[in-house]
Amino acid sequence: MKPVTIGILGLGTVGGGTATVLQRNAAEIARRAGRSIELVAASVRDINKKHSAELNKVKLTLDSNEIVDDPNIDIILELIGGTDLAKELVLRAIKNGKYIVTANKALIALHGNEIFEAAQRTGVTVAFEAAVAGGIPIIKAIREGLAGNQIEWLAGIINGTGNFILTEMRDKGRDFMDVLKEAQELGYAEADPTFDVEGIDAAHKLTILASIAFGVPLQFEKVYTEGISEITRADVEHAGELGYRIKHLGIARRVASGLEMRVHPTLIPHRRLIANVDGVMNAVLVHADAVGPTLYYGAGAGAEPAASAVVADLVDVVRALTTDPGNRVPHLAFQPDAIQNIEVLTMDQVETAFYLRMQVQDQAGVLADITRIFADQDISIEAIVQKEEKDEQDCVPLVILTHNVLESNMMVAIQKIESLVTVTGKIVRIRLETLG
Repeated sequence: MKPVTIGILGLGTVGGGTATVLQRNAAEIARRAGRSIELVAASVRDINKKHSAELNKVKLTLDSNEIVDDPNIDIILELIGGTDLAKELVLRAIKNGKYIVTANKALIALHGNEIFEAAQRTGVTVAFEAAVAGGIPIIKAIREGLAGNQIEWLAGIINGTGNFILTEMRDKGRDFMDVLKEAQELGYAEADPTFDVEGIDAAHKLTILASIAFGVPLQFEKVYTEGISEITRADVEHAGELGYRIKHLGIARRVASGLEMRVHPTLIPHRRLIANVDGVMNAVLVHADAVGPTLYYGAGAGAEPAASAVVADLVDVVRALTTDPGNRVPHLAFQPDAIQNIEVLTMDQVETAFYLRMQVQDQAGVLADITRIFADQDISIEAIVQKEEKDEQDCVPLVILTHNVLESNMMVAIQKIESLVTVTGKIVRIRLETLG
């Protein structure tokens, strides 16, 4: 059977890793796909740059359009990143009748609805397993392996940089800025780390996970996003003493009133398996009605872990080349006409537990004032710990854990507590999830 021809847009970390895996495992990949797969062209920024893969038989070009418009190429691997140029190239390739594999989470999160609609009209497939959690096959697991379930909720550590920083802060008692600098030196974080540490990267990925889990349109703009740059060593230590670990989670949950989509630092019980996912590793915990909880763990980034997902998608696409488009696995798990608009809740509408840390004067009546405010807002306290160390204002740290409460009630309570003369400064608040 005639080989399937592919062109790669971008031979950076993921593109180079993909070329390497395709060459090294060519025979095994052909056995799985039923046809051989031939890399014939790649677009690069520098023709003379030395690449990790052997590219003697591969046409290199500076012009990605040359590959997209080549009638002899069947499948395009979009691995250049970004959104504007990537979107233009992908839509052009689809118009030319080419199948697409991409590792671009921002592209799918921001423009996936338009891209999938175009692919549906043309009868081609767009595969994007590598866009979420690197080498972990989480898209296939939810879209295909759990197709007989109703997904109730999912929670994921889906940014390795943030997880590395929080792990170092916990294990070595280091400060955020100190660890961030090391993460940049190690190549885990970019020179501008905003996407990683402020949760934007995780929000892109959560957008995709929520869509395939609940059958809703991709709607990145509705994801609540909060980063980890305000997390202190003191809060990491207090959480540990109380039996919790702080993780930067992406959470999507279907509740009676709508859909939660949120990314933020979260206390989770240390006994949970996901609480013990450390360093740059990723993990996604999915809770479904029939199977219960399932955990997917692995490398969330890197040349070959990402290449593993790209090549897996490539094999799926090759298998489906001759399949009736109406009988293929839908892009977002549900048939296009079954995608529903479910109301996405604002954070004020979300119920969750809280960790609170405040500086209070060490005198009688302070706790009574605070608990009275909580009672007025229907907030139930699980635990209170008063630390002994005093600051220069003769105030001591007071740490409180609450049971689940409507976030709007908690925000009112925090505002009222901060107005007490016996409370100094801002209250630190971190959400808490038991993930039970």
